[in-house]
Formats: sequence, C-alpha cells, structure tokens
Amino acid sequence: MLMLTAIMLFRFVATELATDIVISIGDIKFYLHKFPLLSKSSRLQRLVASSNEEKNDELDISDIPGGPSAFEICAKFCYGMIVTLNAYNVLAARCAAEYLEMFETIDKGNLIYKIDVFLTSSVFRTWKDSIIVLQSTKSLLPWCENLKVINHCIDSIGSKASIDPSEVEWSYTCNRKKLPSENGIDSHWNGVRKQPMVPNDWWVEDLCELEVDLYKRVIMTIKAKGRMPPVVIGEALRAYAYWRLLGSLEDAVSNGVDCTKRHAALDAIVFLLPTEEGSVSCGFLLKLLKAACLLESGESHRNNLIKRIGAQLDGASVADLLIPVNTDENSFYNIDLVMTIVEEFMSQHSDNGKAKLQDDEEIVEAENMSVMTVSSASKLAVAKLIDGYLAEIAKDPNLPLPKLMALAEMASSLPRPTHDGLYRAIDMYLKEHPSLSKSEKKKLCGLMDCKQLSQDACMHAVQNERLPLRVVVQVLFFEQVRASVASARSDPSAELPSAVRSLLPRENGNSIGSSRSAATTTTEEECGVPTSSDINSLRSMRLANNSGGSERSSGSSDTNKNGDDRSGAGKAKGMLMPKKILSKLWSGKTNASENSSSDTSESPGSVNPEEVKSTQSRITRRSVS
Repeated sequence: MLMLTAIMLFRFVATELATDIVISIGDIKFYLHKFPLLSKSSRLQRLVASSNEEKNDELDISDIPGGPSAFEICAKFCYGMIVTLNAYNVLAARCAAEYLEMFETIDKGNLIYKIDVFLTSSVFRTWKDSIIVLQSTKSLLPWCENLKVINHCIDSIGSKASIDPSEVEWSYTCNRKKLPSENGIDSHWNGVRKQPMVPNDWWVEDLCELEVDLYKRVIMTIKAKGRMPPVVIGEALRAYAYWRLLGSLEDAVSNGVDCTKRHAALDAIVFLLPTEEGSVSCGFLLKLLKAACLLESGESHRNNLIKRIGAQLDGASVADLLIPVNTDENSFYNIDLVMTIVEEFMSQHSDNGKAKLQDDEEIVEAENMSVMTVSSASKLAVAKLIDGYLAEIAKDPNLPLPKLMALAEMASSLPRPTHDGLYRAIDMYLKEHPSLSKSEKKKLCGLMDCKQLSQDACMHAVQNERLPLRVVVQVLFFEQVRASVASARSDPSAELPSAVRSLLPRENGNSIGSSRSAATTTTEEECGVPTSSDINSLRSMRLANNSGGSERSSGSSDTNKNGDDRSGAGKAKGMLMPKKILSKLWSGKTNASENSSSDTSESPGSVNPEEVKSTQSRITRRSVS
C-alpha cells in the first residue's frame, strides 16, 4: 500500500511539474525527475547519458536488488522525503543503494553512508534485528555477501550468544514463557526483587528459524569463540534437528516429498556435532542414524554416527534401537544395523583397557579404577538393553531365527545378573513362532543359562508349555540345587558335596556368563538335560540333607511342635516341592501338545519387561542450565 501511494505521489508530481524520466522495474513504472535522482546516483547518471543518445526517456532497471520497494526508498531519499528504515527493509535498501552507486563521492551524507550508520549503531546491536536481517539475505544474494553484511550479522549473533547468561538483558526466545514481571506480577523475596535466571541455551530456539547454510555458519562462529559449553551446542543441534529434519520425516519419505532441505539439514547437523563426550545423547544420535537410513544418505554419515553411538550405547533405550528397515524387506526392524552398533560397542569396550602389570618394575599401567567401574556398568546396561531389544524384535513374525541368535550370541559375553531378559525374549519368540521344529527350539533355548534364572522366572518356566520338556527338567534340577544350597547355608554344620558345588552358578567377579553355546546341541547335556553324574550328585545331596529321615517327611505339624526346628521344615519343603511339580509337569506334558493352552500366558513381571513407548509427535525441549 505504501508503494502504491508513492507511485501516485510521483505521478501527481509528474502531472504538475512535467517529469522528464521514467524508471521501469518489471511491470511498475516510476515517473520522476532527473535532477533529484542524478544528484545522488552515479549509475543513473550513466544510464541517462546513454538513453539521451538513443533518444529514449525510459530506463529499465529490473535487475535492481530488492525490487520496486527498495527503489522507492532510494527515490524518496533523493527527493528529500522521510524514509523509515527497519530490520525488514534496511538490507534491501542498502543493496539497492549499492546498485544505484549512491556513494559519498557523489553527495555528502548519501544513502549508503546513512544506512551503514544505522546498521552499525542499531541493527547489529540488537539480537532479534540481527537475526531478521540475516534471514532477509537469502533473496539478496550475492549483493549482501559482497557487502559483508552476512559476516557482520553472523559475528553479531555469535558474540551475543556467547555472552555470559547473567549479562543478557534483552528479550530472547519467542517461545519462552513470560516472566512474572512481564505479566504485571513482580517476584519478591524479603522485599528484594529477584533477578530472573537466564538459561545457558536461551538463544537456541531463535536460531532454529535460520536456513541451513546460515545456521551452519552461525554455529561454527559460536564454536570458534570457544565460550559455549559443548552440551549447549548439542542441545542447539537437537532443537534444530526436530525443527528442520526429524519432524514428519517418515511421512515425507513415504509420500515421495522432496527431501533436499532435509538432506542438507542432516549434513549440517552431523558436521556440527561436538566431539566432546556426553555433549549429545545416544538417543539423539540414534534418531540421526534413523534419519540417515530413511534419507539413504552416504556411508560416511552412517559410519560416523555408528562409531559415536557405540561409544555411548549404554545411554540408549529399546525404543531408540527400533529402526525400521527398508520397505523391500520382510522384517520390521533393521537388525543388521543394530548388530553393527553392538559390534562397535564390543570393540571399543574390549579387554585392551584392563590392567597390565610390569613385574620387573612393579608398575601398574592401567586405567583408573573408577573408569573400569564405569565400563563394567556400561556393559551391564548394554546387556539389559540388548535383552529388551531381543524381546521386542521377537514379536516380528517374519524374523528368522538365525538373525535373532546371531545378535544374542554377539552379546553373550556381556555380564548379566540374571538371564530373565533372555528368557523373556525366548518365550516371546516361541509364542510368535509356534511352527518351530524341535531342534530349532533346542538351539533357541540354548541361548540362556537356566542356572541364572531368578526364582520368579523359574516358576514361570516350569509352567510354560512352550518350552521343551528337557529345558523344564533342567530348570527344576537347578532349583533343587538352589534349595539345597539355601539349606546348607542355614545349617553351618552341613557341607555340600563337591559335585553339587560344581553345579552352582559361576561368579568370577567380571561377569556371569552362559555355560551353554547356542550352536549345535546334540547331546543331552547341551540340550539342558541333567546327566547321570548330575543326578547322582543330586541324590548324594539329598542323602546329605535328609539325615533326619522321617522327621522331615512326616509333615509340618511335627515341625511346628518344636519351635526351634523351623529351618528344618523349610529345608524339607525346598526338597520336596520340585519333586511334586515335576510329577505334575510330566503328566501334563504327556496329555497335552507342546504348544497348546499357554499361548496367552505372559512372562512374570520380574523378568525385566521393556515397554516401548511411542515417540511423541511433538518433542518438549528442556533448557540446559
């Protein structure tokens, strides 16, 4: 509306004062006078001189940066009219003035000089104005680049973002909640007004509005100044990724939408990731890896992300690992990618970092004990993570057994307090794949060590008709051994036979590993059935613990009469219960098919269930203080 008014004004002047020049910019024509324009524009002087030779009073300057609106500002200035400049139009006016060559050599106090003073004294001193001007440079390339305006804006933004948060006094972050003072409510404490705390990442959300190339240059400037913590840089990249890359990515890819800008955003974010440990979360890295797979980006991005994820895999969740596979495959999830990540983790947490002793000099060359403790805790967390992931992918009806076993065997050396997670994954796979052959079930059950099942898992396993009978017998056998151990510990005078002690779970201080291989299982011992020596050990154990004979088998009433003999009753119960369960189980197994009636049963709650929560469509960002 302002432009049309100016044109009407110029046309009125042309009618009254007989204009002698016509400036054409596209479809818009300005009827003006030569003298005001030529007195301040060197370029118009040359154009008018050439047009006089051709006897043409119309000049075409359609290539002027900023278009008619920018030329209008310059024309008003030439006529001595009041010109209003702000962050939205100042850069276009500056480029147009540069195009018209409105230099100081033509006239003192010309437009270029005045705009430069306005930029330096006002725009570059203001946080939001600097961002607005930087955003407006896209349509004015390459003029604003040649004028160094982009560099000035980026340096201004970088300097303000790197300032101590306690010195931030300007308004920031459009999406933040208003301060109490802005709502008319002053916060006081003992009559003293509190100074509102400014978070370290106060600048993050405002920069999300920048295009990828400008955002990359700003972040590089902030990092170069060296005053910004890496974790804040990581938070800024995470916020920008949700803004420009991750939002509705799957829908865009499936619908065939052009993802060129998303590709550019991914390239910039991966390039800008801080190298410091802990600067970005493992979950965020996995989301970037998922985006790289969906966008089919280059191998360099994937390898870089996989290496970083492997270094901090203990911070991931099962939901983060559920990366969908390409549509041309039958499986739901990209298990090969997860196996590559686990392999990277295992290589980075190998035994190379263990203590090395030099006996000659009696010098210990080892990492700090705290570092070793952290490494052990990381392995425990990753083992739990893999068990939960196995339980989730086991629900896939198209998942082949060799792929599941390959991933489980890859993580078999990781320490596990119990094998309940593996049991849950095995039970889930048996439930979703009822057509497995007997040999396949044996191989699958060979992944877990029955000696490492908790009591709740054992109680569930002995009633689970999906398991092979031999595995159930093995569970009962080791429950018998466990009951005998508990009886022996309660009675200091009792001593377990050496054959029974050899059956106890191995705890070497580093890990509790599976004593079985998930490879070919042909013998009874490999299939999980107690051997003859095991049964003889069990018999000798029972003889050792049943020295009282009929007193323990006569029932609980005789025990209750003697108040001091409660432990004896517990021993008897622990010895007799597995025998009763075994007899019931044997009769039940012979009368029912292996896969019937128990399909709806679920693993016990203590078997470490991993609930996968769906990712919210809108991510709430927390400020980094």
